[in-house]
Formats: sequence, C-alpha cells, structure tokens
Amino acid sequence: MLPNADDPVTQGKCCGKGRLAHIPNDSPERITTPLLKSNGTWHPVTWEEAMAWFSQRVHRWQDKFGPDAVAVYGGGSLTNEVSYLLGKFARVALGTRYIDYNGRYCMSSAAAGANLTLGVDRGLTNPLSDLPLARCILMAGANVADAQPTLMPYLLEAKKRGAFLIVIDPRETPTARIADLHLPIRPGTDAALVNGMLKIIVEHDLVDWSFVRRHTSGWESLLDHIRRVDLSEVVEQTDIPRELIEHAALAYGQASTGFVLTARGVEQHAWGVQNVRNFLNLVLLTGKIGKPGCGYGAITGQGNGQGGREHGQKADQLPGYRLLDDPEARERIARIWGVSPDTLPRSGVSAYEMFDKILADKIRGMIVFGSNPIISSPNAARVESALRRLDWLVVVDFFLTETAQMADLVLPAASYLENEGTITNLEGRVLLRRAVRPAPGQAKPDWETIMEMARALGKGEWFRYQSAEDIFRELAEASRGGKADYSGMTYGRIEQSQGLFWPCTHERPEGTPRLFEDGRFGHPDGKARLVPVHAPTSNWREEDEWPLTLTTGRIIHHYLSGTLTRRTPALMEKSPVPYLEMHPETAQQLGLSDGQPARVTSPVSSIVLTVKITERIRPDTVFAPFHWEGEQSINRLIPAKLDPTSRMPAFKIVRVRVEPVKEQPQSRQQEPVLVS
Repeated sequence: MLPNADDPVTQGKCCGKGRLAHIPNDSPERITTPLLKSNGTWHPVTWEEAMAWFSQRVHRWQDKFGPDAVAVYGGGSLTNEVSYLLGKFARVALGTRYIDYNGRYCMSSAAAGANLTLGVDRGLTNPLSDLPLARCILMAGANVADAQPTLMPYLLEAKKRGAFLIVIDPRETPTARIADLHLPIRPGTDAALVNGMLKIIVEHDLVDWSFVRRHTSGWESLLDHIRRVDLSEVVEQTDIPRELIEHAALAYGQASTGFVLTARGVEQHAWGVQNVRNFLNLVLLTGKIGKPGCGYGAITGQGNGQGGREHGQKADQLPGYRLLDDPEARERIARIWGVSPDTLPRSGVSAYEMFDKILADKIRGMIVFGSNPIISSPNAARVESALRRLDWLVVVDFFLTETAQMADLVLPAASYLENEGTITNLEGRVLLRRAVRPAPGQAKPDWETIMEMARALGKGEWFRYQSAEDIFRELAEASRGGKADYSGMTYGRIEQSQGLFWPCTHERPEGTPRLFEDGRFGHPDGKARLVPVHAPTSNWREEDEWPLTLTTGRIIHHYLSGTLTRRTPALMEKSPVPYLEMHPETAQQLGLSDGQPARVTSPVSSIVLTVKITERIRPDTVFAPFHWEGEQSINRLIPAKLDPTSRMPAFKIVRVRVEPVKEQPQSRQQEPVLVS
C-alpha cells in the first residue's frame, strides 16, 4: 500500500509498520465467524445463535446482580463513531457504570494534566506544521524515531531551520542521538528537573510577566515554590550536572519560540499528572503558547488515542468531553439519546480498577472491544486471574488474541481497511477513513456489532443507524457546546479539507488549528492554572533488594500488544523476541554477557529475558519492550501503582533485581487454535 503524498500530516511518508499494516488483514488466523466455546473447544455459530447466547447471559446476570454486573472495556484504536456508540451502548443498552478503555494506560495523565492546567485536553495545542517554526523544542520521555517515525521529518526540518533540540530520556535513543542536548535523566525525576529549569528561568528573568499576569492564576504560589528549590538537590535527584540543567533552561527560556512535547516516559508514573503539570508550568511561565511555533503537545500513543477519550469511553465522560456527573451534560445527552437523565448511570472506575471489581465479584460479565488487556495491563498475571474469574467474557476482535482465547464468545471484527469512520489525530485534526473493501466472511464493522448487541438486548430503538456517517451526525450534535466540539463537521467537509481541527462549530466552520490564540484558556475565568509541583524523592533511591530501575517502551518493529505486528513475518524476522537492555558496567557487575538469559524480578513477578548490552542506557536502569505475551510479557512485572488523579499505572519506573540463569529462554510461538 502506498501512503498518500497529499496527506497534510504524513506528507506521503510511512514507517515500516505502516507499510506492512495491510498484511495481517489477510492472515489465515483472522476470525471470520462468531465463535462460541463449549467444553474448552471453539465452535462456529451464526450471529443469531451468538446474540441469543449473549442476550441470555446479560439478562440473567443483570437480573440477578444488577446492571453494574456487566462491564465494557474499549480500545484506543476504535473510530470516533464506535467510541461514541460504545459509550452510549454501555449507558443506554446495558445501564452499567462500568466502562473504560485501554487509553487509560496511555494518555490519561497527559489528559488530566492538560485539563487541570489549560482547561482543555487536545494532544497538541498547535498543528504539527508549527514545529519547524520553533527555535527550541524540548522533548521529554518520547522516542519518536522508534514509536512515531512520521514525526521525525518535523524535528529534522526544525533543526535544519536552526532549532535547538533537547531530549530528556534515560536512554540514548535514536531520537536522543539527533538532539543538540541529551539529558539522560534518572527515571522518575522529571518533576525535579523541571523545577531546576524553572528556578534558572526565574533567576535569569526569562519569565513573560505580561503573559503570566494577564492569562494565568496561581503564579504567586508557583514563584514562592521555585525560589525555595535547591539546585544541588535537583542535581542529586536527577543525576544531571548543573551546567546541563542551566544549558537546557536557558536554551528554552531565551528562545523566541519554543515547543514542549511529552509522552509516556513523563506520564506513566504514579505522579504522572504532576509531571505533566510541571512541564506546562515551563510553557506558561515563559508565555510560549497560543502563537506560531509556541505550544505544548502530548504525543498520542494509539491510532485514535485522542478521539477515543472525547466521546464516552472513559468512566466519567459523555460525548464532547463532557463530565458524566455534570447535571447539565446529563440532561443534554439524555435528550439527544431519547432517555431520561435519571436512567444514565454515574461514573465508574478506571480500566485497571475494573479488574479489582471482578476479583471482588462486583463485575460478573465483561465485553472487551478491540483491546488485549492481558498484555497491556500492569500486573498482567492478576488481570488474567480476574478474567478467569468472570462468569462470562465476550471479546470483539479479528484475531484470537491472548485475551480472546479466554473468552466464551468471540465476535469477528472488521479491520481498519473495512471499518469506515473518523479518527482524531494528536493535533486534534479529525480525519475521515473510508472503508476500501468489505469485511471477510461474517465479520462486521464495529458499529454494526454494537447495533446487533443492542437489538439482542431489546434496545434496538435507540440504535437505528444506517451507516457510520449517521452515527457521526449524532456525535457531532451531541458534542455541540462541549470542549471537543465537532458540531460544525460533516463527512463531506472533513474529506474536502483533509481534516478539520476541533473545536469546529457552525460559527467557526474552519475549525481551530491553534488553540488559545486569543489568550483565553478553557477554565471559566479564561486563565490557565499554574501550580507548585513538589518532586517525589523516594522513587529514585537505590534499595538493596531492588537495585535497578526497569523502564519499558516500544521498539520500532512492533506496536502496542503486538497483536498485528507479531503476525507480520517481516517485522517478526527483525524483532522475534523481547530483550533486556542494560549498560556494560551493570552486566559486568552481575556476571552477565550479551545474549545470555537473565531473570528479572520485581515485587510482583519474575520473567526471563535475553540480555542486550549497550552503552546507550544508564547503569542504574534496564529497559524492556512490552509487545510480547505470556512468560515474555514485561507487564507481568509492573505493580499496579496508579496516579491518584488519572489512575494511570506506573509502567515507567519499577524496582527490580536481575540475575543470571542457566538455560537460554525459548521463543514462545503463539499456539495454534483449532476450530471445529
């Protein structure tokens, strides 16, 4: 497949994963008919049989245990239409409060931090075309060269125009290698580093006082906090020399234009929201926002990570980024849906906390839609135990993923080639993706599957759509007046414009490529919120039992849980198994050599990985990718420590010990599944 040379975002460029993304669509492993498990064996059934089974299970368990006995677990790669419909299905057809999605593991801390500070959460406050206009770009916790390669041309163009690039990362990643300044920070000390930078900016009078006084609140408390910051303590915490901290602070503070980009390395912590808020303090105190070449961005990790959280998949949200517990929002959405607001359930819990509810017998049945939580969740073995405890599990997917193999009923889904609808990229640009072929066999587009389930439950009158475009019209109206307002969009206008930025209204039909140009933020008083951030001190200190810090992430040949990339031979040939990256000094101390198996143990579990020695990582840190399953799943080692605000798990900093083992680990191939 050839990328679109006229695309305003990718400009005809495509990464290796993208060039090969069509291959799994024709895999012989694809599910093309509903599968029902009986005595441990899969049996093909008709949709009518599948829906009869589904209806009987939902009604029986909800009659016995109440509507909240059934939960919905969504995905960040679903279209806006499906995300919207899934939220409506949970609240109208099921009447359950328990719905959340895997974006909770990816973008929730950035979303919460942006909402608290800026009053609105859109991945980037500016279009990507603004990046080359920045004279300084600070990128923290992001390795776009491997994870989002199509962003690299923007960075390279910015450097070509003279931009100074700062990369904050404990590893010397391919992204860090193009930086003008790489800060190999001790994992988990981002907030401390930013406090040090803020102190230098204040001491050198690089604060944009006119902007701060007119457009922010809380700056007095922030300045009091900054003045008490001890730079020697920042150096000790971060393990970054003072002169490098000063270099970074002055480069950003003195630049006429600047951009701050964060990603999972900043956000996936038990204090991720505070990390994000401190980077936003840096943006706001220097006034670098709402102008060409000036802004902030949280780099999205999933195909529709932005749109997926705007229209109702999250536990506390209604369409348009409204809050479920807001009486006015409930009234408006209930009117559009044709139900009483009193019938809408209240907020539920976050994605991981739903598994706690299963183990407490509060949730008895679950529908998983386009996600693979056994691999993507922290403390993955506990999540697997929770799924086994369910009375029944339904999975909608196009492969028998590790999660689907545990299901009682699997419904065949359409792939991206067969699923028409819109997605919202990290810029807040809504794009239309046309279906280019029909789904194979009895597989259905996701929105049709939701309609089938609603009809089976006797709720079909609230789900009468003829196309994805029908759903989008309702979504656009439901979003009217919300923070993520799509009301001025239609399929025709999106396609003609090659994407429209929200908010896009009838009054502003051209959309809003750059937020905050008028100096007004999303809070009622129009001001952004500055807040002191107290850096945690206990996370980085060495412990005798757990002397190393494990951090995790993507590699260039794989994506998320690996459901697609592990079924792409060319990618598996290049990266067949995971590994444990460590510094040669560390390996020598532990008696390990390159290619040798090592046992990695955390407070919750232990797995064996092959050692990969490199000088491009801190000696106190080890790294492993998270794309594999079973005994190769690094997420089995991740404790379920959650940010108190976003409920984001702390994937990026886990205390571990590493020891040699005698036997070379075998590469586990996915077991074939026989369908009779």
